[in-house]
Amino acid sequence: MTEAAPSPIVDTERGWAKNHIDEYLAGKTPEFRHGAPVALLTTRGRSTGTWHRTALIGADDGDRVLLVGSGGGDRDPDWYRNLVASPRVWVQKDGTEFWALARTAEPEEKPELWDKMVALFPDYADYQTNTERQIPVVILERE
Repeated sequence: MTEAAPSPIVDTERGWAKNHIDEYLAGKTPEFRHGAPVALLTTRGRSTGTWHRTALIGADDGDRVLLVGSGGGDRDPDWYRNLVASPRVWVQKDGTEFWALARTAEPEEKPELWDKMVALFPDYADYQTNTERQIPVVILERE
């Protein structure tokens, strides 16, 4: 028996992410620009302990899901900072739901994964050139 989803969940109110959450929960399969697949990620707030859900580009990599820790800004997004503090996350993708453990790709594995994500969503390359921070690739492994 699979462990239930966390509860309660607070959804992001950011426009495109909120729209993708609403589409997914209505039974649709949302896609981001360039046809990139969308995954819903729920993380535990590092300060509050509240569960927060957002929509992100989520690429399949075998049994794993890959994410990129950037929305184009100069700092890590809150969802990334949350999963670093508490790596157990809830994932909804392609009609499935599961608990996963999140980790940041190690330096030796990141280039291949980064290239895969840039091929899926070319804007990531621009995001990296527009910031001094190293944008992380996140690996979600099912529990």
